Amino acid sequence: MTEQQLPSWADPAVSPADLDAQGVSRRGLLRRAGLFGAAFALGSAATPAFAASGKRGLGGDDPHLAYLVGDHHVHSVYSHDAKYTFSQQARAAAKYGLDWMVFNEHSNFGHANYGAKLEHAEIVKARAENPRQLIFQGLEWYIPAAEHCTVFAAPGPHETDLLTQFELAYDGKLLGYTEGSVGAADTARNEAHAVKAIKWLAEQRRSGYVDDVLVIANHPLRLGIDSPHELRNWRDAAPEIMIGMEGAPGAQGAAIPGWRGATSIRGEYENKPSAQSWAGYPAEAYVTYGGFDWATATVGGLWDSMLAEGSLYSITTNSDNHRTVFDTWKNGDWPAGQNFDNTGRLPDPVNTDTPQPGSDFWPGEFSRTHVGVTRYGYRSVMAGLRAGRVWVDHGHLLDGLDVRVKRDCDAGRGVTLGGRLRVRKGEKLTLYVTVTSASRPNRQGILPELAHVDVIRGAVRGPVTDRDGWRAPDTKVVGTRDVSGRKGTYTLRIPLTAGDESFYLRLRGSDGNRHGAGYLGAAVDPHGPIPHAPGDGDPWADTWFYSNPVFIDVTG
Repeated sequence: MTEQQLPSWADPAVSPADLDAQGVSRRGLLRRAGLFGAAFALGSAATPAFAASGKRGLGGDDPHLAYLVGDHHVHSVYSHDAKYTFSQQARAAAKYGLDWMVFNEHSNFGHANYGAKLEHAEIVKARAENPRQLIFQGLEWYIPAAEHCTVFAAPGPHETDLLTQFELAYDGKLLGYTEGSVGAADTARNEAHAVKAIKWLAEQRRSGYVDDVLVIANHPLRLGIDSPHELRNWRDAAPEIMIGMEGAPGAQGAAIPGWRGATSIRGEYENKPSAQSWAGYPAEAYVTYGGFDWATATVGGLWDSMLAEGSLYSITTNSDNHRTVFDTWKNGDWPAGQNFDNTGRLPDPVNTDTPQPGSDFWPGEFSRTHVGVTRYGYRSVMAGLRAGRVWVDHGHLLDGLDVRVKRDCDAGRGVTLGGRLRVRKGEKLTLYVTVTSASRPNRQGILPELAHVDVIRGAVRGPVTDRDGWRAPDTKVVGTRDVSGRKGTYTLRIPLTAGDESFYLRLRGSDGNRHGAGYLGAAVDPHGPIPHAPGDGDPWADTWFYSNPVFIDVTG
């Protein structure tokens, strides 16, 4: 199959010319660069970051990586509230350069009883007909007592059975295990059932029933019902399974001026605290900051408080595509006697030639999760996610990012995102940040320009005593590099010194259009992302990238 050829099942909503108009497959670019040839032959499957702390000796020498771009949160007619066919979503993903994607349809009895198997048959066909994409089957799990998660498995003979068994046995909505308010009679049972669910998935992986399975928390602060202790409990139940959360939600087109209304917020974060919300979150936690969830966007906030324990907890971004902004398709009509409960599938959509309501972008159109891999394949993507080799961007702000931290006395490559570098107290280190600027206009016709790169550093203090704590008081922005006007590929070299205690580093940057003092004050974050006015959140004019952390373990 050439770059211009399309699979026979593809939907005509996207034309063949669009493939090169908006972005050739990243795999095509990587193959032409030779990264999936000799260089990858030297690599091995990514090593999970949670196991890396057992390495002996100082320093580190992580492998060369190529980054595959994906989206773990995509819906189709197999979700009761979406509208697109499988082929429309897959073709859009190809158009916008995605290498991998996860269909995580909403759980309900129609899906469990009918839709999951029908969906799987289409996925198997699509995998055969479109080998340029890695297409995972997943599930959007209604977590007992909390919000949603993406659950997805590696391809294999039991992937659908695993998801269906999980859906029927552990889904909060299907079981009626939705209560999560403090003091309610069922809250403790429901929270315990969520932990049991993650442990069950871990056992299916250990037993070999499936090759791999991962869980990622979706839009964690949208309703404020994912409490800090729940996030920690899920992670600690099986950190090799429950690997992180959406740093930025989908629905990034929700607040395009004049589109959905005067109260609209990016990500559809338009809620107020309810009886189900955790009372410790401030009112400011219920909106997005530069499109990112408050838990991630607040330097010294909830994400940092989890990283400060010394445990990896990854972030992602995605489309959560249900209904694309300015799209003209609507749901088709049901035949007599049919509904979602007895079919597990919505009727195919029909084109109206009139823009329909929606908040989302197509997969890869705006939000992208970049995963570092040493080999090409499903399990390699999952291994890269588990290892934390992840950075995310909006609006195609960057073409590439490579991050390394190494001791100045070492000749190796050092460690990269999600990894751990073991050093002695007082040693001199260097953080290498290699940026490849955007080389072509994005979907909005803008050639993005990165304005700055921020270095965020936090002390690692170990497990917390207060599992509902959400502050990391020793985390702050420790440096900013102005990169305005820089083009092509360039490397920032940032000197560091290992102090008395272990720490982590993470990166962030933006187009420089909107920023101000962070939620915890200018002394912590002098120019972080800020909320937009309701109804006035043009996402293309406020784009950011974030990276996962690198941990530096200091010995005496």
